[in-house]
Amino acid sequence: MTIQSINPATGETIRAYEETDPREVERIIAAGHAAFLEWSRTSFAERSRLARNAAAVLRKNAEDYARLMAVEMGKVLREGRAEVEKCAAVCDYYAENAERFLADEPVATDAFRSLVAFRPIGIVLAVMPWNFPFWQVFRFAAPALMAGNTGILKHASNVPGCALAIERVFAEAGFPENAFRAVLVGGPRVPGMIEHRLVKAVTLTGSTPAGRFVARKAGEMLKKTVLELGGSDAYIVLEDADLDEASSICVASRLINAGQSCIAAKRFIVVEAVRERFETLFIEKMRSKTMGDPLDEKTDVGPQARHDLRDDLHRQVLGSVKKGAQCALGGRIPEGNGAFYPPTVLSGVKTGSPAYEEELFGPVAAIIPAKDEADAVRIANDTVFGLGAAVFTSDPKRGERIAATELDAGSCFVNALVRSDPRLPFGGVKESGYGRELSHFGIREFVNIKTVYVR
Repeated sequence: MTIQSINPATGETIRAYEETDPREVERIIAAGHAAFLEWSRTSFAERSRLARNAAAVLRKNAEDYARLMAVEMGKVLREGRAEVEKCAAVCDYYAENAERFLADEPVATDAFRSLVAFRPIGIVLAVMPWNFPFWQVFRFAAPALMAGNTGILKHASNVPGCALAIERVFAEAGFPENAFRAVLVGGPRVPGMIEHRLVKAVTLTGSTPAGRFVARKAGEMLKKTVLELGGSDAYIVLEDADLDEASSICVASRLINAGQSCIAAKRFIVVEAVRERFETLFIEKMRSKTMGDPLDEKTDVGPQARHDLRDDLHRQVLGSVKKGAQCALGGRIPEGNGAFYPPTVLSGVKTGSPAYEEELFGPVAAIIPAKDEADAVRIANDTVFGLGAAVFTSDPKRGERIAATELDAGSCFVNALVRSDPRLPFGGVKESGYGRELSHFGIREFVNIKTVYVR
């Protein structure tokens, strides 16, 4: 069996990779466990040194990695460079903070001494997506490795080159052989890896159906999971918002990674008093973005990662129009090669339509009118998803109240686009998953939180 790497901008096959043989997967898992037994006993100082080395390798090769992402999944170069830098930053962050995050915590009891210790658990299997093929991996790997665990990566099948490049980052940084390995296998091979007695936990970033599947299998094996799943992020625009700034931020968020981001803005809920003006500004700015070759420095929006994903997105657009939405911009598949889809705006989106009910994983914006603040919050929360949300208002206290107490999502921003930051926990609620990555919460997901009681 082979795994094909295909350029979504041209449709050309870049390279065919041999799928990892089952016996080799078994050997990699066994070697990962042996590496864990040694790695888990290393000092934080040594782990930090190697994590900083990994950051240096990333920065040294940033241009090569950005070009690799561009040709394997269509990310424009400047976004690829930024992604690599973010990966380097998360390595530096945990190199600096892991020891403090996992320090023993004394607790006053009737014992001579009692404490909570945080100890690594073993191999963490990571099932990762194609849309941020470096960042999603380092978001799990930096804290997991710094905690003393080892990692095995099952990456999306359309980015095998990225998977192997990441494995080489850790090898070049000096991490022990087999502390981090990539296996090139398809989805049907994942259950067997989850079942393996030496795999202790699973982290997945992907679709909600994939999350259900992994959670069910891991649950059968009583193994810890962290799931970061789909999202249909709502951005509320209130009557007192700076509409020029809000529309610029909303366009930027909707078009990140050609719209292929779980935390990209997808539903724009605008109070009626400013809806017409916001729509005008929003459409103008969406229209100004250049779609084209991701290797061209002038390109704003690259292709969708695969033709089937582009076609699914178009069906959602047509279905939404059939349900009463107006296509104010875009909405047509361009002629020529490549999985391109233009920046598209759907206005007057109605309940029951794909743009209201489903995740739009591409450069399609759904504008939904609301009567007032209360109605906007109701619409924002009227979704099975709960990954991120944002609110735009000239009153920061009003925005903070809405973000902190009324929006039902894992990350809520005021007058800014939703994004992940190593210093802040990241994850969702409802069908957007559970568990947290990043910050001190993330590094404690895959450790044994151990009580120690001494009389």
